[in-house]
Amino acid sequence: MSAMSQDTDHQGRAVARDAVSNNDAVSNNTVGKSTGIRDNATKGSVSQRATDGGVARVVFAQPGDAPRLSAVIAAAFRDLAASTWLVPEQGERARIFPDYFRIYVDHAMACGVVYTTAERDAVALWLPAGAGNELPPADYDSRLAAVTGPWLDRFRAFDEQLEKHHPAGERHHHLAILAVRPERQGRGLGSALLAAHHSALDQAAKPLPAYLEAAGADSRRLYARHGYQDMDGILRYPDGLSNRPMMYPMWRPPRGI
Repeated sequence: MSAMSQDTDHQGRAVARDAVSNNDAVSNNTVGKSTGIRDNATKGSVSQRATDGGVARVVFAQPGDAPRLSAVIAAAFRDLAASTWLVPEQGERARIFPDYFRIYVDHAMACGVVYTTAERDAVALWLPAGAGNELPPADYDSRLAAVTGPWLDRFRAFDEQLEKHHPAGERHHHLAILAVRPERQGRGLGSALLAAHHSALDQAAKPLPAYLEAAGADSRRLYARHGYQDMDGILRYPDGLSNRPMMYPMWRPPRGI
């Protein structure tokens, strides 16, 4: 299973980021155990970052946040070009997408790291990858079929196209989804979420690279400001009918490497 990263932050200004310590730690993910990034996810702040709208407080999402964060992703991705290819009719997208993205949120909650803001108006889903033993979400095929109905073949073709281009053979973290509620976009929230996990990747005992699929030119510019580089190849629509790119694969080496 793969997903797309949305253009969420048109500002991307370089601003100071202060780590916030918290001693009330509880385990809510397995990434720290598998990569050495952290042993526990905390209930409190991960970081704070100045944005155009004030200060964004980045926190680890909790299981009870899943419905709300799925709705944020659905709203943010509703009109992306890839979304309209998957489900051309807007009303159908509005119906399908919350449950579709809930599959991703549940999986990242179980197997990765999910960041959000204190207001729950933005979300980033990260998954460990490259080890060769990654598992799909529980009951993925049946859940996907139940959610997408007549559009199932397009969603399967979309998955296959992204999986075909996903780099293998080197451990990394995959930014499966980055989304900001539409009315909150352009205020630096996407950059705040990125910075939180990039810091963890860079400071790990063995620093790790990151991978994503950018949805368009604005996304590529945002991610380039955060250290991502274009990879060879462009993801194109599976039907072969459209000459326009579908996604742009990008790679971020850990800082200092």
